[in-house]
Amino acid sequence: MTVVTVSPKYQVVIPRHIRESLGILPGQKVHAIEYEGRVEFIPVKRARDLRGFLRGMDTTIEREPDRA
Repeated sequence: MTVVTVSPKYQVVIPRHIRESLGILPGQKVHAIEYEGRVEFIPVKRARDLRGFLRGMDTTIEREPDRA
């Protein structure tokens, strides 16, 4: 666990090892959410980067007769 300091402008620096492991680049946007008393940053991915991430997903589900 790494400790960071909140600046007087309420800014924090994301440690290098975390930035590198998540692939966060300068200028990239992240979602900041409050969850169960903590702050979580989630990198925003471009739609182009998400292409194919569901490849191999099982889509054989039973459908209603009018949805064939």
